[in-house]
Amino acid sequence: MNVMPAAHPVSRRQMLQRSAAGFGYLALSSLLAGDQPVSAAIPLAPKSPHFPARAKRIIFLFMKGGPSQVDTFDPKPLLQEKDGQPVPFAKPRVQFAPTGNLLKSPWKFQKYGESGIEVSELFPQVAKCVDDLCIINSLHGSNAAHGGALLKMHTGSDSFSRPSMGSWVTYGLGTENQDLPGFVTICPTLAHGGVKNWSSAFLPAPYSGTPLGNASIPATQAQVRYLRNAAVDRGQQRRELDLLAEINREHLQTTGPDQALEGRIDSFELAFRMQAAFPEIEDLGRESAATRTAYGLDDKVTENFGRQCLLARRFVERGVRFVQVTHSDAAVQWDQHGNLKAGHSKNALEVDRPIAALLQDLKLRGLLDDTLVLWGGEFGRTPVAQGTDGRDHNPEGFTMWLAGGGVKSGFKYGATDEFGYYAVENKVHVHDLHATLLHLLGLDHERLTYRYAGRDFRLTDVSGHVVKGILA
Repeated sequence: MNVMPAAHPVSRRQMLQRSAAGFGYLALSSLLAGDQPVSAAIPLAPKSPHFPARAKRIIFLFMKGGPSQVDTFDPKPLLQEKDGQPVPFAKPRVQFAPTGNLLKSPWKFQKYGESGIEVSELFPQVAKCVDDLCIINSLHGSNAAHGGALLKMHTGSDSFSRPSMGSWVTYGLGTENQDLPGFVTICPTLAHGGVKNWSSAFLPAPYSGTPLGNASIPATQAQVRYLRNAAVDRGQQRRELDLLAEINREHLQTTGPDQALEGRIDSFELAFRMQAAFPEIEDLGRESAATRTAYGLDDKVTENFGRQCLLARRFVERGVRFVQVTHSDAAVQWDQHGNLKAGHSKNALEVDRPIAALLQDLKLRGLLDDTLVLWGGEFGRTPVAQGTDGRDHNPEGFTMWLAGGGVKSGFKYGATDEFGYYAVENKVHVHDLHATLLHLLGLDHERLTYRYAGRDFRLTDVSGHVVKGILA
């Protein structure tokens, strides 16, 4: 009687090791096929939302430093009347710095549009678009320091390294253009968390943001370097990448799954494809003279931020899922602890015209309906004075606005108290904002999770509610 030899049991680790070549390489093999359809195994391939989406993409206009709500989109007549008097209630237990009495706004407010929403004279151009805005006056956060507040706004956590908002969005939806990153951040700040604000953290590497320049250089220099190699043509580059891929495949067969290496494979292939796609996007000479003028590229004051906004439009119309544009001047950010009038005036003048142009351009091209534009900083500012002409950090109540992508237009939601210190009506926490952004993209924030270190993580951690009152 012949007895077949017993099969050797295969452990899970051995199985993974023997099949590893396929894991990181599924995406690569499909990419190398060139004209074949994009495989669902490719990390950034388009994915179906959990339910029908109102928005397909996000542009985040981030005003680093914290614009003052009571000087921009949250007028307070009583603050003007009681200027110089003590605030008639307790200040927050935790404050960033000592503050004094009430400080009125140096700017006048005026009603605009059919909605009659009041906007500060700081933003005369954005004010003309007020009927497209959904202004939330009741944001609140949990950190009065820039570092923690930036991380909270971008990642949902002010104390741990977590995936950024853009990374969660691309993880959930992928991107619509496989020749470009799914998440691009233009001229991001390198301070107060730096790369952590656009990092994918423990999510796979392809979902990390791709920085285009940084806040310390002019936007004209914010370009992808080494797009062209004068010494090596694309054919030779392709052969070199194929050889590198073969070596990496052999390495994966030996070591088993390696997220870092698989991420490099994806990044090499994306970089190769970007060489053809990026120069066309960066060439703003392809835009009409009227468009370049509308964005303020003909004015030294608005040229820098205008270029960023125009690039953002060019990215989203080509299928990039999440684009962040950062206004951050190393000398004068929106962080006016002193010299409020001069600082906020300078900042608003630089961004007002480009933002209005972006909104009008998106609307004209039919993109605003399914593009969600978000404007704001990491917190607001106090209605009480710091020194004689400044305001301190204020996470207790501040303003952000949205436009397009399924939100009500010409609409104000929530309120701060009569002086603009605390959010008191229809309060919206940062987690609620994140939950709402994901909802508009067709993603359930409680279902968009990733298991790491033995637990499921999400952008909203263990809280967050969709702000249904702003949904169109």
